[in-house]
Amino acid sequence: MLVSFANWIHATPLGWAVGGGVPWLWPACETAHFIGLALLLGCVGLFDLRMIGMAKGLELGPLQRLVPWGVFGFVLNVITGVMFFAGKPYQYLNNYVFWLKMLFVALAGINVLLFYATGLQRRVEAVGAGEHAPAAARVVAAVSLLLWFGVVYWGRMLPFLGTSF
Repeated sequence: MLVSFANWIHATPLGWAVGGGVPWLWPACETAHFIGLALLLGCVGLFDLRMIGMAKGLELGPLQRLVPWGVFGFVLNVITGVMFFAGKPYQYLNNYVFWLKMLFVALAGINVLLFYATGLQRRVEAVGAGEHAPAAARVVAAVSLLLWFGVVYWGRMLPFLGTSF
């Protein structure tokens, strides 16, 4: 099924354009992907770092208002990631590093869902300057940082590990 999807998306005008039909499109997507990553890690990472105890002079509620910018960065990365896949799907399908990156993305998503589904975000909003976040929130934040840095690591290793690039 995934191979069928790869064949289909690669045969679309988007696949043609990103795969080399429009020479500047791949580098433009790389730039947008980097900006999305900076937004994601900058906003969510700052929030996570405060939750684990850094910069305790800051309240958590106002920092949590940065999270939508991190979500915007993630959406930008999904869009550009799909574009990369459309342009050269087989260099991803056949590379175990890509699948490790996707595993880390999925685990990070589950971690975020747990943060919101358990109501931790409501408890975190009330954490004032100088206070500790709840222990469960600190664990979620530490796992979040670990997983997102894993995503960055595996994404950066795509050209160097495996056999597809």
